[in-house]
Amino acid sequence: MKITVLGCSGAEFPNFGPPAFLIDDKILLDAGTTTGSLHEKAQKKISHVLITHAHLDHIRGIPTLVDNMYLRNRSYSLTLVGIREVLRAVSKNLFNNILWPDLTKIPSPGSPVVRLKTIKTGRNYKINNYKITAGKVHHSIKSTGYIIESSEGKKLIYTGDTGATDTLWKKANAKAGIDGLIIEVTFPNNMKEAALRTGHLTPSMLSGELKKLKELPRKIFVTHAKPQFLNMIIKELRNLKIKHLTLFKEGKTYFI
Repeated sequence: MKITVLGCSGAEFPNFGPPAFLIDDKILLDAGTTTGSLHEKAQKKISHVLITHAHLDHIRGIPTLVDNMYLRNRSYSLTLVGIREVLRAVSKNLFNNILWPDLTKIPSPGSPVVRLKTIKTGRNYKINNYKITAGKVHHSIKSTGYIIESSEGKKLIYTGDTGATDTLWKKANAKAGIDGLIIEVTFPNNMKEAALRTGHLTPSMLSGELKKLKELPRKIFVTHAKPQFLNMIIKELRNLKIKHLTLFKEGKTYFI
């Protein structure tokens, strides 16, 4: 399974973009960064976006992606996947004919350019050749992480934004041999109070979350660090001495 990092930061600065991870060139995990990082041919291959939650830094790349593709190909459609609360928030606050045209009804309600696929946590769904399962995580609004399984048997977990949580780990522990984990660390250890208040993790909190797993994933990728505290976070992650842990970098491609 190939993971291309379009954005992986908890704030935006030059060379630091919001989270978006392209799986095997076809499926996006969140869409904070899209069209500014991908050429047109690459954008054309994307068919689905798995949305963890409706915060702007995780969805803002969707309108420009759809706009680019629909102008070239009027048969193009993009399917947004998420739990009911997340898709409802996206429809109400983004595709509301004020901030952006309601692409869930254009060109017609029966054949829209943006399709919504509502899923429930704990159930398995098939997206292209992948099996996906959503699991609740603890954040400041309704949020889920995802377990993605490829037809070749590779298993990837993506937490999205989360603080200390349990449900997603219970789902993960039911899966043998997790190949990769994408997990957030937003703040350094001395900002634990801010992490608790906003539903995020610090390096020390990450260590606690990993202990909830029966076995560590073969590769652990850290995302969503605040660039303002990046050097401190890197140092504290190194001090954990966790094997096979990598801090994601924008524009890089990783394999599990």
